[in-house]
Amino acid sequence: QVQLVESGGGLVQAGGSLRLSCAASGRTFSAYGMGWFRQSPGKEREFVAAISSSSSTIFYTDSVKGRFTISRDNAKNTVYLQMNSLKPEDTAVYYCAAGRTMYGSSRYQNYDYWGQGTQVTVSS
Repeated sequence: QVQLVESGGGLVQAGGSLRLSCAASGRTFSAYGMGWFRQSPGKEREFVAAISSSSSTIFYTDSVKGRFTISRDNAKNTVYLQMNSLKPEDTAVYYCAAGRTMYGSSRYQNYDYWGQGTQVTVSS
């Protein structure tokens, strides 16, 4: 079992930055690929970024490439999402997730554990 707790969300103006954190407890964090997803009202949960257990593989959805950076610190059992040049369309609840394997994935079905989410609101 893995417990995930996100933090760092908030209200920011367009063009601003936020850094989300996801602290994990429970089983060995370093064995899991990790992902960030987001969901806006009336929309399906959307993949944002993923990172493998060793950080050797990282990938993003096209809409955040060049603006968002995913990273992890296995010594601290934490995964991060640095979000720069934020846009109003980035407004959503952001969730971190721990995958079934050491590899990251863009498919939410490949994740077993989810945090409660943190709200990110970008004003225009």
